[in-house]
Parts: sequence; structure tokens; C-alpha cells
Amino acid sequence: MAEPVRRRRFWGWGWDDGGLSVEHTRAIGRTLAERFGVPVPEPRTPPRLADVSLAPPRVRPPDALAALFASDAEARASHTYGKSFRDVVRAVARDFTPAPDLVAHPRDEADVVRLLDWATSARVAVIPFGGGSSVVGGIEPAVGRGYAGTVSLDLAHLDRVVEVDATSRAARIQAGIFGPSLEEQLRPHGLTLRHFPQSFEFSTLGGWIATRSGGHYATLYTHIDEFVESLRVVTPAGVSESRRLPGSGAGPSPDRLFIGSEGTLGVIVEAWMRLQSRPVHRAAVSATFDDFLAGAEAARALSQTGLYPSNCRLLDPGEAELAGVGAGKSVLLVAFESADHPLDAWMARALECVADHGGQIPPGSGASKRNDEGARDGAAGAWRRAFLDGPYLRDALVLLGMVSETFETAVTWDRFVEFHQGVRAATEDAVRRVCGAGRVSCRFTHVYPDGPAPYYTVVAPGRPDGLLAQWAEIKQAASEALLKLGGTITHHHAVGRDHRPWYDRQRPEPFATALRAAKQALDPAGVLNPDVLIDPAR
Repeated sequence: MAEPVRRRRFWGWGWDDGGLSVEHTRAIGRTLAERFGVPVPEPRTPPRLADVSLAPPRVRPPDALAALFASDAEARASHTYGKSFRDVVRAVARDFTPAPDLVAHPRDEADVVRLLDWATSARVAVIPFGGGSSVVGGIEPAVGRGYAGTVSLDLAHLDRVVEVDATSRAARIQAGIFGPSLEEQLRPHGLTLRHFPQSFEFSTLGGWIATRSGGHYATLYTHIDEFVESLRVVTPAGVSESRRLPGSGAGPSPDRLFIGSEGTLGVIVEAWMRLQSRPVHRAAVSATFDDFLAGAEAARALSQTGLYPSNCRLLDPGEAELAGVGAGKSVLLVAFESADHPLDAWMARALECVADHGGQIPPGSGASKRNDEGARDGAAGAWRRAFLDGPYLRDALVLLGMVSETFETAVTWDRFVEFHQGVRAATEDAVRRVCGAGRVSCRFTHVYPDGPAPYYTVVAPGRPDGLLAQWAEIKQAASEALLKLGGTITHHHAVGRDHRPWYDRQRPEPFATALRAAKQALDPAGVLNPDVLIDPAR
């Protein structure tokens, strides 16, 4: 008897049978109600497909392409939103107004070319879709007037590791492959991409490249950019393929034009990616600090040693509590990994840096171990499990009627203290004003020799009829503070539609002019993901 096919949630994160139970959700509701001094909320019932009403498709594809398209309720509903708080709130409210008219599943590059040719001539907006894990409105088919309809272009059939160059440690990989499948196909070769964003299980290589995804490494190889050797991209103006090279000084990089382009300039169909040997040595330790800023100084020292730990994440007391790894203290998670050598010397020097800044280290911790032991032990293992399961908690908070938001940024070390205090003050003030109570916490996701990447989490009680308005006001206050105090509007969540107002102010105007010109040259009809990053010529 065939095993049942596991289904993805069409309205939220992950698997239908995954996430928090109703009883666990209720327990969280009781805890938050006590903390915020509000009545205990009763979780809402998640939507069913039968609850969803969709307008009829406005367009139909030509007969020659019809086999590539789906227009059923599940396909359209599951391609309407990403996974942000705002997305899940609307889905739980059974509002799927922006649903695409059609969902396309090209089987190969030739299908992508034919689809874009038709969409360009028919004035149909095309939204490239990887795993649908965007938290910034990057895949929502909200394109305004001027288009005959919308198509979500799902690359899930382009899911193979096509070729492996073991000598150069690189592989040619199709863009629609999901993280677990990518690693499984590389495993027989003893190689790994080693790029593990929080969305790893439910996101694709093409999505990582298009959004400049941040991954596993807290230092050195922090973004997908570092792993891209060359790209093959289908644009309405033709196919762009860059040359495989370890490095080049031949003018501006053609790859960099498309890395982070968020589906606005072309559809990434495959990439040659730099790989690594699978690590066999690991060492991890968790140190506690009475003061968050002392922990930040320890992280700065580590980032400037040249040791390049794979993990160097600092959690303030609120984040440590959420992850179940601390009791009223800040926690610094430090880890190293290698396919070549034991890590005792690296960890010994890291522990000296931590101790120099007041970090308290459990006796006997930090020993170099083989295989996966070091990644599963103690606080580091607990944090890793909480990290990967975190998006399920966001869905539960929406069902409980709580306001939940995360925003991430980066700033140089010389400005960090003033920046952090200002961002927290502005966000906490907005939370009190809008929600009456709430909590703002912070962690470092990545650290660089010249600055950290702080990641802030907001949880607050919401009004059933006002969740989106409350979210928007808090988002506005936090984003204004980020820009005013010298940070970036996003470090690794991308721009999408949610960050456009602040991205437009952050980027230099001459660059904006050049980006508009690139859009016009590569997508003259303006059909690719309109209004993300740049406004197409109307």
C-alpha cells in the first residue's frame, strides 16, 4: 500500500501535519496572556480549502502551453502569499484576493522561454516562485492595473543536480531544487553546499540566489553570493549565461546583476555552485553573559580574530528564553566545523576571547568531536532545533491573535550601541502605543569584522479586528529607526513589497536609474514581478 503524500500548508508554514498542536498553542496563549496582562485567547481555526473563494481566472494560456498550467483552488491558494505575519493573517482570515490567475509548472528551460514569450505578448505578469517562503511580500501577485492577468511560475520540476565537478568542487544545479533534495543528491559525492537558511526545508536554490539568502555560516560565507560560480538566467530579452570562473576582474559581474534581483530581471534556471567537502569535525560551546553588550563585545572580538567560526550567534535574554537555552542571561553560541582537521586549537582561542569579555563557559565544553555530535549537544543543539521550528510558532501566534514580526539589519561596530538602543526604543515605544504591552528581543544572526547583523523579534497582544494595522504601525516605526540610525533595511530577508519604501530611500539614485535601465533592457514589457525592487515602465 502506497504511503500517503505529505502535503504542504496552503495558508502557512511547513507541513499540514507539522507544527504546534492545539493544546501546545493554547499553552502558549496562556503564558502570553499572563505576561501581557490580557485575557487568555482561544486559537482560531485554520482555514480549509473549502473556505477559500477565488475569482475565476482572467486569462487562459494558448493550447500549446495549456499542459503546463494549473488553475485549481489548491494551486492558486498556495501560490498567493509567502510566509510573513501579514501573509498568514490574511490567509487565516480566508482572504485570498491577490491569488494568481494561473500557476505554471515548466518542465525545462525551453518551457520557461515559451512561457515568458507568451506572457510578454499577452501582457500577463509573471511572478517567479521557488518555495514560497518569502517574508517580505516578494511573491504575492499584487501587480495593480495594466496587466491582463497574473501567473505564478513554479520551478519545482527543475530539481536536479545535473553535473558534479569533483576536481573543482562545484556542481551544476537546477534552480527549483529544494534544500533537502540538493544535499541528498550531493551526499554520494561527499560534497555539500552547506547553505542552511531557516527556510532550508521549504525553499529552493533559485529562491536563495534571487533573494541573496543568508545561510548557516555566521562568519565568512554568510550569504549565498559566495557560493555562486556562474548563473544561467532566462529573460524576456534572451538567455544570459555567465562563464564558470573562480574569480574575474572583467568589468561588473553579470552574476551580481541577478543575485538579489528577486525575479524582476529574469528567471534563474540553473547555477554552477561552489561546494565543500562534508564536515566531519565539529566543536560547539555556549557561553552566558550577564550583559548583552558584553556579549556583543565578545562577538566583535571573535569576528576580528580570523578564526571564522561557523556559528557565532548572540541571543539576548528574551531570545534565549524563546529558544529554551537561557535563564535571564544572554547566550553566545560558538561553533567550528571542518572536513580536514580537529578544532581544539580554534576553540581554545575562541574560549579565551569569550572569557576576556566576561563570558561564563560550562566546564569541559568545546571539545572537538566527529560527525554530528557537536551540532546536537547542549544549548547549541537546542537553539538549532528551536531555530528550524520557529516559523511554526509564528503561525500559532497568528491563530492566537498576537502581533508577531521579525526584522533584521546590519550596522558597523562603531555605531552598534547607539543603533541598538535607538532601534529598541523606537520599536518598544510603538509596541506600547499600538498594543499596550509586548516584548522586543534581539539576536545576532551573523557577525563581520566591521559589524554585526542584529535580528529583532516582536511579540505583542493584538486586536482581532486590527492585527494588520497594528503590524503596519510597528513595522513603520522600526524601519524608520533602522534607516535613520544608519542600518540597512534588510540583511537577508530581501526587499519584496514590504521593504520597498525604505529600499527606495537607501539606494543611491544613480544606481536606481541604472537598475531601471536594466529592467527596461531585459524585461521591456515589465511583466516580471512588477513593483518589486523597481517600478517597470508602464
